[in-house]
Order: sequence, then structure tokens, then C-alpha cells
Amino acid sequence: MGEVLRHIGRWALGLSLLNAGIGHLTHLRQEFQAQVPPWLPLDPDFVVVASGVVEILLGVALVLAPRRFRPALGWIVAVFFVAVFPGNISQYVTQTDGFGLDTDQARLIRLFFQPLLVLWALWSTGAWRDRRRLWGQVRGRN
Repeated sequence: MGEVLRHIGRWALGLSLLNAGIGHLTHLRQEFQAQVPPWLPLDPDFVVVASGVVEILLGVALVLAPRRFRPALGWIVAVFFVAVFPGNISQYVTQTDGFGLDTDQARLIRLFFQPLLVLWALWSTGAWRDRRRLWGQVRGRN
């Protein structure tokens, strides 16, 4: 039963990333620009498009990746969620509205969901469960 839940969780996360990535490139493009930190020395539209492409690729990979690649993919997705977290913090600190987050309280509450996404990526791919085996492979040990 645990493996079935993990599989459903992986698919749900993958489809969510795919949907968000498509939103980056289409109807939510302006909204996502609210999360680009003003201190980032890149064009906000470029950041939104690039992160959208990455989200699409990660979403497709989560759905289609063979089992042996899933733990490594889980760590990659988790790192992605950590990498975009400064944008969420920036949205809170700069009090920038976006996605209906139009109060400090709403923007603050959202910050607590990012660690849950990291945990979801690690759990649904078996990355946390298989971490010792995976890191042994990375270091050249089996």
C-alpha cells in the first residue's frame, strides 16, 4: 500500500509541476514575476520562463522516469524547491502581491509549504528511503 501511495504522490507532484510550468509560460507569467527577487541580476521574465521550462521537465520526468532514476530525481526536485525558495521569501519581504497572496499573513503562511514540497519530492520518489544506497553509488560504492 505504501508503494501505491508513493506512486500516486509522485504522479500528483509531477502533474502539479507540469501545470505550474505551463502557467509560467502562459497565463500566469505575470503572477510568477512577483516571486522573482529584485536583487536577482536577471530579467524577471527570463527567470519565469526558464524556471517554467525546468518545472515542465521535472514534472514529465517525475511521471515517466524509470524506477531506478526516481531517487536521484527526487533529490533534484527537492533541490529545485530549495533553489526557488528565496523568491517566496522575497515576495514576503517586499510585500509583493501575487497569486492572491495580498497580505503579509498569506505570504508568510505560504513559506511553510515549501518545506512540505521538498519532503513530498523526497518521499514520493523513494529518495529519502534509498538515500544511503544512492549516495554510495555517487561516491563509487555499491
